[in-house]
This record gives sequence, structure tokens and C-alpha cells, in this order.
Amino acid sequence: MAHAAHALRAQRLSTMMLKTLRDDPADAETASHKLLVRAGYVRRTSAGVWSWLPLGKKVLENVTRIVREEMDAIGAQEVLLPALLPREAYEASGRWDEYGDLLFRLKDRKGADYLLGPTHEEIFTQTVKDQCTSYKDLPVILYQIQTKYRDEARPRSGVLRGREFQMKDSYSFDTTDEGLAESYRLHREAYRRIFARLGLDYRIVSAVSGAMGGSASEEFLAPAAAGEDTFVDCPNCDYAANTEAVTTIVPPVEGAEHGPVEELDTPDTPTIETLAEHLGVPASATLKNLLVKVDGEITAVGVPGDREVDLGKLAEHLAPATVELVTAEDFTDRPDLVRGYVGPQGLAGKAFRYLADPRVAPGTAWVTGANKPDTHARNVVCGRDFEVDRYLDVVVVRPGDPCPECGAGIELDRAIEIGHIFQLGRKYADTFQLDVLGQNGKPVRVTMGSYGIGVSRAVAALAEQTHDEAGLCWPREVAPADVHVVAAGKALQTELALEVGEKLAAAGLRTLVDDRAGVSPGVKFTDAELIGVPTILVVGRGAKDGVVELKDRRTGEREELSVDDAVARLTN
Repeated sequence: MAHAAHALRAQRLSTMMLKTLRDDPADAETASHKLLVRAGYVRRTSAGVWSWLPLGKKVLENVTRIVREEMDAIGAQEVLLPALLPREAYEASGRWDEYGDLLFRLKDRKGADYLLGPTHEEIFTQTVKDQCTSYKDLPVILYQIQTKYRDEARPRSGVLRGREFQMKDSYSFDTTDEGLAESYRLHREAYRRIFARLGLDYRIVSAVSGAMGGSASEEFLAPAAAGEDTFVDCPNCDYAANTEAVTTIVPPVEGAEHGPVEELDTPDTPTIETLAEHLGVPASATLKNLLVKVDGEITAVGVPGDREVDLGKLAEHLAPATVELVTAEDFTDRPDLVRGYVGPQGLAGKAFRYLADPRVAPGTAWVTGANKPDTHARNVVCGRDFEVDRYLDVVVVRPGDPCPECGAGIELDRAIEIGHIFQLGRKYADTFQLDVLGQNGKPVRVTMGSYGIGVSRAVAALAEQTHDEAGLCWPREVAPADVHVVAAGKALQTELALEVGEKLAAAGLRTLVDDRAGVSPGVKFTDAELIGVPTILVVGRGAKDGVVELKDRRTGEREELSVDDAVARLTN
């Protein structure tokens, strides 16, 4: 049975629950936080928890619609799984512990443990295991658009970093690696269409998988000053990557002969800065050895003295092991480790495992600790005086570092992560023994992909990228309306504004009409700019002659037209 279509009606601001603010919220730091609150799109309920008000819900639904249309277009099937999840599934995958304090945990009245889902790999795997038993049931892509939860220690930036947020998460299930690669490609292309339709400026960057597991991984980043992610961009080629995924280009090592190790008296030089000044050498000639504990075992990380160790990178490389810095107590238990004067010679591979940045290459000579108080050593050569157990890209990336693709100096930019795609492989299928019967009648282990889009975050990212000094400035497809009609006057203007609004609505345009009585034209104009609908139609002094003004919110261009011409212009 067909459902009757409902004609659009213009939305009157006189009856809409809308309260705009003149001043920025006291706790707001980012433009999206300030403007979404001031324009009446969202309201803070508690730290990191936001209510979406009528205008905000319209924008959120428009983003959701675009995501849903493009997911459906690649053959994905929408489901809705619970947000309240049992502990057992996440304990089986190890993420009950891995997520740590980020998980919202609770108990039911019988004492059983639950969590509020941050992401749903485990539950989707179990669902497919229950529903799909043969290779004929695959491939399949499932997705949901649902509320997720993460107990952020410092929720901030409004809906950019909340503890409750809207997310599209999808999961692909294939019987072959080639099938997974195709599912990954389908998602990658769908994401490009989604973000193009949303009007977002974005970059696709190489990433690391982290706690998600798996192999291939890319992030979709929206460049913005308010972004919490830093990414590498090459001005000379197309290379872009998350800073944690950047690989190091090591220049060739000159085949110079190095003299024997020479010990140097260096009192009161426990830091690289004091050592370099004392010896009159650049910090880059020294070897910094950072001691950490990896699952409780002391490990040294060697990097050039002018570079810093990126502990986030290190943790990603060594996951799922836990990484923490050594403490003063750790030195008490290890008299062979002299604090501030540790060197790899004689100790690497014996007293500790030695990890190093690729710049600490075989044949390079360094000034480093001599493993004696107030003493350093010169001409300590990698490969001659010590060996590296494992090379890792663990230094903090700097502007000007060579691009891994072309060698040009890289740039660092801030961005908001709006999407992430992973080839998970068989990590979760192994955990839950997700097999289907293959063509040969034998079990086949399924391989998976995981793909996320921050739906509510995309709203904030759009606000960050498209706002101007007057307020929000939405792309048409996600805006809460197509046209904002402003009645800048009294009865005559209001009557004509409502008439025009209904004509536009009848023609299929989403229309707001500011018909509020007792509100000055100046306030109405300011609110129209703040709310950010793409086209503003002003019914003002020309109303008596049937003339209105059309204004493009983004460009500020204005044009006076007759009512009929204005309606024709907007509806054709």
C-alpha cells in the first residue's frame, strides 16, 4: 500500500523552539562549539553529552541521509544492534581490558557486567556467525547508524569530542583476501562520495590500525585549526599520512673510518642539551637512549639527540604490549643502569632490548652515555659497538622532514578525523571462530573489514570549515533549510513573507520564515547570518511594490527581484 506524500510547510520561527545567543559560551574554545550553541543547534546536557535541538537535528539527519544513501548504493544492508553490550564478547577479544577507562561499564541488578558500545566488531562478528553458514551467504556488508559511547577524560570542543556521539559503523565479511580488498575499495569510494556531497574538504591519509587490529588502514581527515589530529602533507606530491604512519628516509651512511671508543669526563651533563654544550657538538651528533618498560621489561629506545620519542607511535608499534616510562625506583633495582648516562655499548641485547630509530643506522657514530656516572663516550658505532634489536619509526615528525615518496620537505597540518577504514583480516573471526562452509565442503575462515564515519562529528567539522565571522554557513545539502525568509517590518512584510514561504515550500524547498513579532529587523538579520541557511530572502521596504531581496549567505551577493521572479529563481 502506497503512503500519501505530505506537502512541505514553511517552518515559522515564531513557533519553533529556537533561542539564539549574542555571546559565546564561556567554556567554548572552537568555532563549531561557539556557533552551534549560539545558533540554537545544540545544548549541553552534561560534560561531553549534547542535546540536538530542532535546527541541529535537521542538519544531523541530512548528514545521516547522505551516509545512508551512499552505503545503500554499494549494497550494504542496514541493521541496528544494541548499544548495551555484554562483557563476555569484549573480554573474548581482549578489548574489555585494552579500552581501559574509555569504556562505560555497568552492572545489571543481578551483578552481570555490561558496557556501552564504543564500536561493534565483536557483536557484528557474532551476528554473522549466527546468520551466515555457507560461502553462498557471503560477501555481505552490514552497517548501522547508532549512538556510541566513550568515557573521554576531557570531553571538549562541543560535539567534536563528546562522550556520546552518532556514528556510522559498517563491517564487511568475505571468504578471500581479494574479496576483502574489493569491500575496502567499495567503502573507500563511498566515503569519497559522502564527503564530497557533504561539502567537506578532506584528505585520505595512511594510518596505523592501533587497537582495531588488522593491516591496511586509512583515515579521512578534514583540515581545520580546531583539529586534534596532526597529519603530514607534502606540498610537492600527493603524499599524506597520519604522523604515526610516517616512515623515515635514511640518507646513505658515509663509509668513513671511526676511531676507537673514547670515554669523556662530562660532569653534570645528564641531558642532551647540557652534553652538547659541554662538548661543543650539535645535539644531532649525540645518541639519546630513552628507557621504557614494555609489559614490565626495561627496554631502551635510541634516537638522535635532537629528536624526541613519540610515545604514541611507540605504543602503536608495540601494541598490544603496554608501554610506560621507567621511574626512579626502577634504577634502584638496576645498578647497571646509570641514570642520565646510559649507552647501548655493552648493554644492548644483554641488560635490555634495544630499539632504535632508522637514523641510528649501521656505520653511524655517536656520542652517548658511557654507563658510568659523569661520563660519556665518543665514537660509539652502530654495528661495531652495539646492535639494534629492532628498528622502529618512533621520533616526533617535524616540518621539513623528507617526504617518504619524493624527498621534499613535508608540512604538518591540523585536522579532524571524520572517517577511518580498516582491513581487519581474521582477528575477530579467529576470536569467535567465524567460519563458513566453502565450495569444497570444508570450513573457510572469514576475513573482515571495519569502516567508521563520525556522523555528529561531521556536523562540527562542517561548521569549522565553512563558518565565517557572521556565523554558520552550511552547504545546501546539509543545511537545515534551503531558504530563510526574513520579514523585515510589520504586518505587510510578515504577511508577504509567509505567503512567499508557503509558495517556496509548495515547490519543494525547505523554508524557514522569521515571522517573530516584536523582534527588530537588525536582530532578524543577525540571526539569519548566524543560522547559516544558504539563501536569505528579505521581505522589507519593497514589499508594497512586490519586491524582495535575495542574498547568497556565502558570497554576500544581493539582488532585488519581484516576488514571482524570486520564487521562479529559487524553484527552477
